[in-house]
Amino acid sequence: MNSRTFPDADTLAVRGAEQSAFHAEAAAATRERFGRRVFVRGVVEVSNHCRENCHYCGMRRDNRSLDRYRAGHDPLAELLVHHRPASLTDVNIQTGEDPVAVREVVLPLVRTLRRETPLGVSVCLGTLNEALYDELQEAGASLYIIKFELADAARYEQLEAPGTLAERVGHIRLLAARGWRVSSGFIAGLSGQDTDEMLENLRLARDLPLDGCSVSPFIPGEATPLARNRVGALDTTLNCMAALRLMRPELIIPAVSALNLAGADDGYQRGLRAGANLCTINLTPSELREDYLLYKRERFIMSEERVLHAIAAEGLEVSRASMEEHWQARPLLAEALAD
Repeated sequence: MNSRTFPDADTLAVRGAEQSAFHAEAAAATRERFGRRVFVRGVVEVSNHCRENCHYCGMRRDNRSLDRYRAGHDPLAELLVHHRPASLTDVNIQTGEDPVAVREVVLPLVRTLRRETPLGVSVCLGTLNEALYDELQEAGASLYIIKFELADAARYEQLEAPGTLAERVGHIRLLAARGWRVSSGFIAGLSGQDTDEMLENLRLARDLPLDGCSVSPFIPGEATPLARNRVGALDTTLNCMAALRLMRPELIIPAVSALNLAGADDGYQRGLRAGANLCTINLTPSELREDYLLYKRERFIMSEERVLHAIAAEGLEVSRASMEEHWQARPLLAEALAD
């Protein structure tokens, strides 16, 4: 599970030709495990209601200026069953921490997708209880995305991230033990975050029972306490992605749209060069999308055209198999770790 020496501070700081070689090594590790195939999923952002108050997220409960919404089941089902992009093999259903939307919209939508499509279904719904986790799994979801965001417990508390870090990590381990595939992720370049903290993020990602993990550059969110802070460095984010790939070559690592907001028009493609092997098309209806305020309204929206262009430009190809199909022949990581 740890095929390369854990990175040091110098590794995260490399630039220029040395960085290019480092990223090429990570890309080669991806090709060795996955070939040239890149998974393509869609995301629908079902609800921007949130009971949490994270300082880095525009959907925090103290943002009283945000128009809150819950999308309906029927329009989303119509889109995903009958009008989804042809390249899609998976879909991710995402909300703020909103158990009402989970019960009223997400559960029925998962059942519909499982019954009427071949799509692999993942959910990103925050910290829930065991009963809801079980219901979602029984409905047909197989991958749970739950980001730990940062590995420093004191800073986690300071930024009012969900619950405590120990609780969040506990839920990641609980989900894996209950038969879920689990993906997590962290933010690179939060204000005041030093290299030691970045290495702690990587250490936690290395040690958790994960099947996937993202690295997202910090983007200051409007209507948040961090709105005036500096954007996280793209190069550091990409170096973290490459280090993650070399530590955990089996992970599915997404190229996140925020890479193109961190200072470079080619940030997304550079993510693919640094070891990413998952692209996401945003399918949230346009009339709702700008109120799903992860950081700011001027998000870089990845359409199918942009995703396919990025994949082709890097000499890669769209996977015909879903992530779920990819994992079917592999034992659950929690079971493998128990052997």
